[in-house]
Amino acid sequence: MIQSIVEGHGEVSAVPILIRRLGELMGLPGVEVASPIRRPRSKLVQKNGLEQAIELARIQRGCRGILVLLDADDDCPKTLAPDLQKAAQSAAQPLPCAVVLAKMEYEAWLLACVESLRKKRGISATAVYAKAPEDVRGAKAALESLMDPGGRYLETSDQAALTAVADWAMAYKRARSSRKMVKEARRLFVSCGLAPTAWPQ
Repeated sequence: MIQSIVEGHGEVSAVPILIRRLGELMGLPGVEVASPIRRPRSKLVQKNGLEQAIELARIQRGCRGILVLLDADDDCPKTLAPDLQKAAQSAAQPLPCAVVLAKMEYEAWLLACVESLRKKRGISATAVYAKAPEDVRGAKAALESLMDPGGRYLETSDQAALTAVADWAMAYKRARSSRKMVKEARRLFVSCGLAPTAWPQ
């Protein structure tokens, strides 16, 4: 079982779906994923707060791997992630642990594959995002701007629903931090004794 730790209310529903979707795409249907542990970002970027969350994850029954996923916001993932990864893995021992920072927000991954979301949850039938999705601060607002007139992006319901239908191969190609998510998910699958296939090809 993979236990995730997230920062946002939307990720509580979305991240288990994402992990299962990636598992399916790698030939692993039915990957067991626990309900995420949610902690404020301000806690997760501090060593003590991160370690406390990891300790709680470790004691969950059946836990064989831990994923920490949070938005990079204005931080550089290349700068912040290594320190968080070191602290998280130390606290998680002997279990494997992966820290992934979505640059700048989880919704940037949805922007990266927005064409696959057309006519879903109010996304316009002609939606396209021409800018680099990970360069925008305010990806939620950018996603909302691609909805039909009057549409409103609701993180607590739309994030999970869009995650379930998104083209993650497209996101992989267009968003570097999405590729990091795929890499770490594969590593956790292997550590749980699973044998993921090569994806995407």
